[in-house]
Amino acid sequence: MHRLLQGDVGAGKTVVAVTAMLAAVQGGHQGALMAPTEVLAEQHFAGVRRMLEGLQVPTRGESLFPDRPLQVELLTNRVTGAERKRTLAELADGGVDIVIGTHALIQEGVVFHSLGMVVVDEQHRFGVEQRAALREKAGGVVPDVLVMTATPIPRTAAMTVYGDLDVNVLDELPPGRTPVVTRWAAGPLLEGEAWAAVRTAVADGRQAYVVCPLIDESEKLEVASAEETYARLAADELRGLRLGLLHGRLPSAEKEAAMERFRAGQVDVLVATTVIEVGVDVPNATVMVILDADRFGIAQLHQLRGRVGRGTAESECWLVTGVRDGMAPSPRVEALVASTDGFELAEIDLDLRSEGTLMSSAQKGRSDLRLASLRRDRELVRLARDAAFDIVDADPTLEDHPDLLDELALLLTDEDTEFLTRS
Repeated sequence: MHRLLQGDVGAGKTVVAVTAMLAAVQGGHQGALMAPTEVLAEQHFAGVRRMLEGLQVPTRGESLFPDRPLQVELLTNRVTGAERKRTLAELADGGVDIVIGTHALIQEGVVFHSLGMVVVDEQHRFGVEQRAALREKAGGVVPDVLVMTATPIPRTAAMTVYGDLDVNVLDELPPGRTPVVTRWAAGPLLEGEAWAAVRTAVADGRQAYVVCPLIDESEKLEVASAEETYARLAADELRGLRLGLLHGRLPSAEKEAAMERFRAGQVDVLVATTVIEVGVDVPNATVMVILDADRFGIAQLHQLRGRVGRGTAESECWLVTGVRDGMAPSPRVEALVASTDGFELAEIDLDLRSEGTLMSSAQKGRSDLRLASLRRDRELVRLARDAAFDIVDADPTLEDHPDLLDELALLLTDEDTEFLTRS
């Protein structure tokens, strides 16, 4: 399997991933889930361990006891010393059934006993090389690969259509989820309404996020920084509320502590950078304010918005932008206000950004296709893909199609061939 699971934010992709890894464990193999950030890996670890608590699996080899507890471990750069040595040793001898981690899973020294199932969360954060590196550590087996994403970026959409990945779509939200209302606040007057919404939510016992694009002040980019915004809000718009700060430059322990305080309800408003973009799950948070929203991409805005609306209470997301004289409003912000459907937004994103290149890892911009355009010729591309599968399924080495083989030899460099087979 080499499959893309598209499911909107909060659709339940993690449950599908855990089920797939359990199938591998049942077959005597191991499962690995690779997440793009330590915050997300730790959250997945806590959630998966809770979900699988008390689960027994058959004992491998000879043993007096037929079953043993399923073992789930965490491997990130924060896991060090004796704990790391133990985890690595048990991964190599098969003692660990499911491991959840970051890029640490593909570092030197990590060896699996028999890796049967690889799950990659938020696929666009990992390059083809990184996914290949994880497959190569599988201990002699060829693992199945499940890639998960909430918002396909244009290149992903293109690669999907051209057959790099099979696709499944999870097109429902769990019962009880309420759609997030998105509002656009252009200029100081409307921004005031956003802060009023935050205060109202906190007064009702709810929590909120404030998202900033940069950590520090930058002379080149006049955008809100997390630290400056935190200080300003504490002294002005949100004075009297309990504020927390979370950004990528904080030491890991401080990051986790800030997140834990927010989860536990000890913080009313979390001021953060995009480090909260994926996987952070606090159902009591019902308002998000994104500053300088026109500087984010559609996929990022949609991901960020998905951090609210995770409970049954009505939630809202405020996209704050400046008033720019004579300039058209941002089509990205307009798209987010108009739709909460991740698949519809991916199509808009594709139209705005183009599909990117197929023969390299560039994710947006000019396509390297000579004649076809994924946007213009979607149906033709689908027909060509089906025809290609019919030919290759019946004749994998193209022995019966010498003209096609010559054409491929002419058009594809060794580098292209290696890239395609690796992906």
